[in-house]
Amino acid sequence: MKVYLVQHGESEPASVDPARPLTEGGRRDVQCVAAHAGRLAFEVQQIRHSGKARAEQTAALFAYALSPPEGVVSVSGLAPKDDVGPVANALAGESRPVMLVGHLPFMARLASCLVTGDAERPAVRFVNGGVVCLERKETSWLVSWILTPEMARAL
Repeated sequence: MKVYLVQHGESEPASVDPARPLTEGGRRDVQCVAAHAGRLAFEVQQIRHSGKARAEQTAALFAYALSPPEGVVSVSGLAPKDDVGPVANALAGESRPVMLVGHLPFMARLASCLVTGDAERPAVRFVNGGVVCLERKETSWLVSWILTPEMARAL
């Protein structure tokens, strides 16, 4: 089973717009990564996001490229400071590939929890608009690959 973890694209500072939507550059970065993901045609059954504007916009751009059969949904538990335990436990019972779109430090802590068993032990560096693919093999999670906007532009 694979899970695709995405840190939302670059967003406006709260001083510019309290809703913190994606910047134009953030939108372009996510579109580039999503388009490359679409060309790779990797399977995603559903895209889940935190409900914050920047995560929702990022999820929508990935959905356009990947057409997940179960669509895009807003879920609780993916906010920046949320406890990763409930999401990690839910993923243990998941059998279909899903994409989670959220924020730091949550996404980094979730990846660390899944890969090392310790949310405080860094396992991967996230980049705005990038994708970290984790794959579960039996009871262990491994980093399968990472795609950043910089890499997608170079491909």
